Amino acid sequence: MTEPLRLSKRMSELGLCSRREADEWIAKGWVRVDGKVVSELGSKVLPSQRITVERQAAAEQSKRVTVLINKPVGYVSGQAEDGYQPAVTLVKPENRWADDPSTDQFHPTQLRSLVPAGRLDIDSVGLLVLTQDGRIAKQLIGQDTAIEKEYLVRVQYTRPGTLPDADLKKLNHGLWMDGKPLLPAKVRWQNDDQLSFTLKEGRKRQIRRMCDMVGLKVIGLKRVRIGKVKLGDLPQGQWRYLRPDEQF
Repeated sequence: MTEPLRLSKRMSELGLCSRREADEWIAKGWVRVDGKVVSELGSKVLPSQRITVERQAAAEQSKRVTVLINKPVGYVSGQAEDGYQPAVTLVKPENRWADDPSTDQFHPTQLRSLVPAGRLDIDSVGLLVLTQDGRIAKQLIGQDTAIEKEYLVRVQYTRPGTLPDADLKKLNHGLWMDGKPLLPAKVRWQNDDQLSFTLKEGRKRQIRRMCDMVGLKVIGLKRVRIGKVKLGDLPQGQWRYLRPDEQF
């Protein structure tokens, strides 16, 4: 026998929406299972059952925005902490990039439930994604995400000589953190004092800790790409909308 699943979990698995969105849609009577409206939260379904959503749900979802910010130093990704402002406070008309190709008009309702899909440390800069779309959040920070994130990292070697090739290999694969092995990374020199890191995971302060293990001190860290979406020419402290043709 196949076990029944919560309807909201199944909808999330199918990529229809996030679990929170699913619960909202179920409560509004916008979800049908095998053609019948199911409006009771916590309802369960079998994987073989057909789930459809009403047009209103798709229309509401299409209004949800995703914003790309070039985060400066001194802003936190999520909730305000220790007197530091969250990056979402940068999302206002005067900070919108003049060259944003999107035709979307800014409206204050877009700030509602606009949450970071992934974090960037307070002392790091570069590409930060804020989204109202649960599907994008799941894609970027879900448990089984395999989306690459690329960083440019300015470093200083704190030991005599230069970083040995064996330690560069360790940065690519072989280091452990918090009792678990790190996934393979792509780490290569860009120039004399700058490394490019491409990761498929994001443990807390991971790059700084990796560098520390091989005697490198991080002087500056900038995220330049998430999946297929690049920071590009977006100026620091400014933002733009994710274009309809862009996919992570």
